[in-house]
Amino acid sequence: MTKEKWGQLREGLQTTVGKHNFKSWIEPLEFASIENGVVTFVVPTRFIGNYVLTNFSDQILHHLKSIGSQAERLDFTLQNAPAATAPAKAAAAEAEPAQNGLDARFTFDTFVVGKPNELAHAAARRVAEGGPVTFNPLFLYGGVGLGKTHLMHAIAHELRQRDPELNVLYLSAEQFMYRFITALRERRMIDFKQLFRSVDVLMVDDVQFMAGKDSTQEEFFHTFNALVDGQKQIIISADRAPGEIKDLEDRIKSRLQCGLVVDLHPTNYELRLGILQSKVEYYRNQYRGLTIADGVLEFLAHRISTNVRVLEGALTRLFAFASLVGREITLELTQDCLSDILRASDRKITVEEIQRKVSDHYNIRLSDLIGPKRVRNYARPRQVAMYLCKQLTNRSLPEIGRRFGGRDHTTIMHGVRKIEELKGIDSQIADDLELLRRALEA
Repeated sequence: MTKEKWGQLREGLQTTVGKHNFKSWIEPLEFASIENGVVTFVVPTRFIGNYVLTNFSDQILHHLKSIGSQAERLDFTLQNAPAATAPAKAAAAEAEPAQNGLDARFTFDTFVVGKPNELAHAAARRVAEGGPVTFNPLFLYGGVGLGKTHLMHAIAHELRQRDPELNVLYLSAEQFMYRFITALRERRMIDFKQLFRSVDVLMVDDVQFMAGKDSTQEEFFHTFNALVDGQKQIIISADRAPGEIKDLEDRIKSRLQCGLVVDLHPTNYELRLGILQSKVEYYRNQYRGLTIADGVLEFLAHRISTNVRVLEGALTRLFAFASLVGREITLELTQDCLSDILRASDRKITVEEIQRKVSDHYNIRLSDLIGPKRVRNYARPRQVAMYLCKQLTNRSLPEIGRRFGGRDHTTIMHGVRKIEELKGIDSQIADDLELLRRALEA
């Protein structure tokens, strides 16, 4: 095939992929060569090459084969032509967030830092600086709405701003699985491997969804190893620590734990208030003329404590409602407008619920948890349950004792103190407590 024939084929591709896609992605391609079934194109940026490989390779190969070309797969090489690079970069910048699912709002500037997330924020900042890989992977974990995805997007935005040529690929674990299954079905595993192993930074969100998917885990394991061996940065997020993800292969857990594992702790009052204050500035610009009475933000920060997304959603609804009715945001209006959210946030955790969760977590029978047996397999989980009852309910020690087989309040006190002591020196106990508390408050 010659450059002239490629020029003729491009007209057919414009009809196939559409005018906008053609201008953004096909037009920047420059035919270089075809050898042993591999068609090589010169591209202005690596991002364009990867995007074309993922989204348009089938159409291009179909058109090439229609003129008798023995094309089997595509390859891309970078050029250094400023005139071609400038428009191509603009096109890539316009389409890149949609392709990679990045939210323009999720930057470091909009991330509110507090004690529960300061370590995760510092680690994310360090990775976003680029340069030599210091810890690989960076593994961020925490409950829903604590900022994992926000930090992932912020890292991607910062890396691309510092180096537009950097090939940063962000996707969810479900997207990774979908692409893998599609590549298997369409017999395009070479393209799949080429795409994922040619990146400079791979970011996979919610990796817990790979649990139990053996074939996907196998490919992820090999991709992980190839990138680490090539000194490429990997950033992973999940809703729990690697060791707590059931049905995830041990060798993958081991790989995920070999870098820096950072927990985003549940928000405290100060952090929630800071988040609300930062959002209020945005809404005041959007809803000009609206005022918010003193004490409203403090009220919300106290009452909605488990999920930042719910907290932010409540504030969004509040400003929208106040704008529609033309009223000041007072405490009374807040209670009326958000009555359903506030009722849900008032849900009380019971002793029985804690006992069930703990027995399930440690895989022991509920009757053994509250029964008289003192063997360690039952005694330690029992103390964990006692501790959680003291922390998460308003029951008195004698009341808790009665729910644990009629034990004396001094026994409950001893169990609480023991766990309080152990959680500072035993990381497994600390992790168990955190996981259980999140499950109970979810």
